Formats: sequence, C-alpha cells, structure tokens
Amino acid sequence: MSDETETEYEVGQDNISANIGPFGLDIHNPVFLISGLAIFVFVMGTLMVPELATDTFKAMRNWVTVNFDWFFILSGNIFVLFCFLLILTPLGKIRLGGVDATPDYGYAGWFAMLFAAGMGIGLMFFGVSEPISHFGSSIAENAGSPESWAPLAGAPGDPQAAAKLGMAATIYHWGLHPWAMYAIVGLALAFFSYNKGLPLSLRSAFYPLVGEAVWGWFGHFIDVVAVLATLFGLATSLGFGASQANAGLNFLFGVSDSDGTKIILIVSITAVALVSVMRGLDGGVKRASEINMVLAFLLLMFVLFVGPTSDLLMGFFSGLGAYITNLPALSNPFGRTDANFSQGWTSFYWAWWISWSPFVGMFIARVSRGRTVREFIICVLLIPSLVCVLWMTVFGGTALNQIINDGYTGAQEAATELRLFAMLAELPLTQITSGIGIILVVVFFVTSSDSGSLVIDTITAGGKTDGPMPQRVFWCAFEGLVAIALLLGGGLAALQAMAVTTGFPFAAVLLLMCVSIWKGLSAESKGLK
Repeated sequence: MSDETETEYEVGQDNISANIGPFGLDIHNPVFLISGLAIFVFVMGTLMVPELATDTFKAMRNWVTVNFDWFFILSGNIFVLFCFLLILTPLGKIRLGGVDATPDYGYAGWFAMLFAAGMGIGLMFFGVSEPISHFGSSIAENAGSPESWAPLAGAPGDPQAAAKLGMAATIYHWGLHPWAMYAIVGLALAFFSYNKGLPLSLRSAFYPLVGEAVWGWFGHFIDVVAVLATLFGLATSLGFGASQANAGLNFLFGVSDSDGTKIILIVSITAVALVSVMRGLDGGVKRASEINMVLAFLLLMFVLFVGPTSDLLMGFFSGLGAYITNLPALSNPFGRTDANFSQGWTSFYWAWWISWSPFVGMFIARVSRGRTVREFIICVLLIPSLVCVLWMTVFGGTALNQIINDGYTGAQEAATELRLFAMLAELPLTQITSGIGIILVVVFFVTSSDSGSLVIDTITAGGKTDGPMPQRVFWCAFEGLVAIALLLGGGLAALQAMAVTTGFPFAAVLLLMCVSIWKGLSAESKGLK
C-alpha cells in the first residue's frame, strides 16, 4: 500500500475519533445516518400501511426471483469455483496478518463462532422441514422428469429414490455454495484489513479496483448496501426463530401461536442479545456460541443414537453421493423448467446467504487473523459444509425414516415451523428434547443478533472494531424492530421478500469482490518473492 493510502487512512482515523455525536453515536461519515434513516422510514411505513407493505413485498420477491433466478444460480457457482481456485493456487500460502501472524483463537473456539453465526436458526427451522418438502415434491407424479421440480434422475413414486433426491437438494442449499459466499467476504475483509492496514469495512475490499474512491461516495454506497442487506438478512432469521420458538412453546405448553406472542419473543430475546452485545466479542458472543455448540451437539447425538442410527450413518454418505451426482443438474442456471425449485427455493436461499455474507464474512474476518488463505478457505468452506450435511442427514433423515418405514406423517403434515417438534414427538424424552430445541432456537437467535450488531456497528463506524456502546445497542434494537415490522407487514413471506430484494444487488458486489481479491493476493504474492 502506498504512503498516500496510509496517510488517507490515518486522516480517516482522526476523523473517527473526533466525531462522536449526540447520545454517544459515531456519525463520522454518512453511512450511519443514511442507513439509520432508511431503516427508520422502512419500519414506520410498514407499520402504518401493513396491507400495502404485504403486497409490495410479495411483488418485489416475485420480480427478482422470476427474472433473475439464473443470475443467483450462476453467481453461486462462480463463488464456489473461485474458492477452490484459491485453495489450489500458490496464493493459498499467504497468511492473513503477515508472515509472522499467529491465530487469535484455537480451532474449537473458531469453529464454534463461525458456525453459530453462519447458519444458526436456519438449521433448526429447515433441518426437518426441507428434506421432507423435497421428498414430497420428488415422489409426486412425474417426479424425476425434466418437467418436474428438479431435473434429477429418479423413479416416480419410489420413496427411497425420492428421499435421496430430497437430501441431495437440501445439501445443495446448505453445503458449499453458501459457505463460499461467506468465505469470499470474510477473506476480502481479513486480507485488506490485516495485510494492507485498511479499515475493517466492505469498502476496503474494493481498493484495488477503484483506489481512493473507496473513501468517497462509492465506498459509502457499498457500506450502506452492506448494512441494509445484513439487517434484513438478520431480520429474516429472527422472524424464523420467533415463529419456531412460538410453535415449540405452543406444542409443549399451549402458549398462544400469534403475532403478539412472536413480538414478545423478539423483544425478550433482543433484550438478552443487548446484554451479550455489551459484554463484547469474547465475553458475550464467544461464550454464547460455545453454549450453542454444546447444546446442538447433544441434541444431534441424541437423535442420531435414538433414531435409526445405521440408516442415518449410511444416509450421510449416500446423501453426499446423491449431491455430487446431481450437482450439475441442481446448479444449472439455464434452460430450467422447475420454477418452484429454482425460484422458490434456490433463489431465496442464495439471496438470503448473500444478504448474510457481510455480517458473517466480517464476523469470520474478525476471528481469523493468523490463518493462511488456504487454511481459511478449507476450514470455512469444507468443514462447516460437512457439519451441515450431518445435521440435515440426522434430523431430516429421521423424519424421512418415520414417513417411509413407520408410516408416521406427523412431521410432513405439520406447519413448517412445527416440523422439528413433530419429529421429536416420535422419539423418547420428547418434552426434554423439544425444550432443548426451543433453547437452541433462542440462543441461535441471541448469537445472530449480538454478532450482527457488532458487525453493523463496525461498518457504520468506518471499520472501527471498538465503536461506542450506545451505537451497538442502537443497532441491536433496530434489528428487533425490523423483524417485528416485517412480521406484521406480511409474516414470513415479507421476511423472505426483503432478504431476496437486498441480496440481489449485493450479489454483484460479491462478484466484483472476487476480482479485487485476486488482484490483491496476486500483488501480495509478488511482494513476498
């Protein structure tokens, strides 16, 4: 980095220190004000005209997914291929933070934090629901043909073939592609911050492409889009979490399943997240993530060994095999006739993961100093993907086994947010395991909210990792407000619509980020020779 760049950054740091505004908020650049005002207007508008908001959200989602499903699918493929390229080239030897840098966290703590932040509530919400949804679609009449839900090989009406197809499609949505998106953003932020001395902000990743323009309105625009994408992506997850926690409480204790209960849950859990936010990364987020990992592991092991253990263990490998075999068909962006799968599932998922990528990527970057590029990509891309496959195999596979071998269709017939608890109802210790499931949803809720608040705070503070406490509290509270507004303005459909809409422009940002990463790493590699 040139002396001019370093001087520019030093001036920026001086401005950061000198611009603590009213109520202790850091308003040194327009990002905070623009983001905050945009979200405030959105919340007020949604609450004032919820019916219009509902129609608008649905129209936005339909327009994006119908017209640009090919763009999402193609972009996801590019992200995965780019990550493997970095693993295989000599650029993978570059160490984040310089040749003498050492990791700040051990593997156990590192995995716990990136996994809890990266998937969280989604695993609880879709772990049972998605495999049996695809199973139901693929076993329907004409399943397995090019005109059906997915152009995969399978016999119509064959339950075993349908189960394999359902797991292949589920692994596609929870494996390499989402983690590649997180890895790209995390690598860009870590490299340009730790190796080049730039602020830990999304704009820094574009310095090789636009130079000093990253400090102007181009950079402001990138950071504002990142804040909005992150906030709406988090709100989507918080809405899913509130819906599932409410369903679990209704299942166990008869608590009313209503918008009022969900709002109370969002407010209560946001208050817990506020406490974690105020304790900081090590005292709050790391501790909550480790608790989460222990509880998730215990529930996973219980279902694995109490359920059809041998079938699940074999299903892990057969599911991976089906995924690899059918990956070309699943990831084909052109000439698709399976609109429900490509638009209703894949486009939503890719947009949701992309909207989460600034949040998860920055969070991963903050805890990944000292890793080599190769180590970073392998650990962020492959290991969490395998854990997701195991999770979906155990929970989804158990539900599928109940349908195919036991004739129990309770999980298949239940509402989406209730399917986990309906599956657990057929296993021993239902009250205990369902209670643990609710606790996991809540703790995932907390880890997503508090780590997301820390990340948004960093972006709006120009890359500072120690922004003022009132600002962290502000963003944490706003996440809860946005989730409430979206629930009241259209429910889960509205949550999904905003994730898709904000994820769409950020997909283009990620594609540009790949180019910038390559240029930056190539220049670094030449300097080390």
